[in-house]
Amino acid sequence: MGSVLAVSARSGHHFSKTPALSIRLLRGLGVAGDAHMGETVKHRSRVRNDPTQPNLRQVHLIHAELFAELQAKGFVVQPADLGENVTTEGIDLLALPSGTRLHLGESAVVEITGLRNPCIQIDRFQQGLMAATLDRDIKGNLVRKAGVMSIVISEGDVRPGDTIVVELPAEPHRALLPV
Repeated sequence: MGSVLAVSARSGHHFSKTPALSIRLLRGLGVAGDAHMGETVKHRSRVRNDPTQPNLRQVHLIHAELFAELQAKGFVVQPADLGENVTTEGIDLLALPSGTRLHLGESAVVEITGLRNPCIQIDRFQQGLMAATLDRDIKGNLVRKAGVMSIVISEGDVRPGDTIVVELPAEPHRALLPV
């Protein structure tokens, strides 16, 4: 089990989000009032390619442990800075398989669809930050650390301090890929 450290949303298309006391997750849509809410893709580059694609990026989650790692490299990053809706503590989000469900608070449930693929906007926020969110595993494969993306399965309010319960999918597990 883990917990929610912070929640955030923002109505316009901006890199960082605005911290909030709570957010409302809407089934099949995402975070109420957030620019990325909707059944179809809302990220501007993806809309240009095909606006009818399903929105697999309704809710963005980042593990707070990444912030400590980035701080050790000289960066200052706080919850909401990297555009996430939910900042978690105590869960290795990147190690979870695709299809994992996270029960957030009393009733909200999201299903992890894949990894966030960091983009150049991270460097516009702080120069060199994009490279700091990437790594290589022992086999030399690229490791993306900028969080995971998810869709809303069950709606509900999510607040800092809420517990997070992890529900793994049936095996065989599939590793997370960028979405």
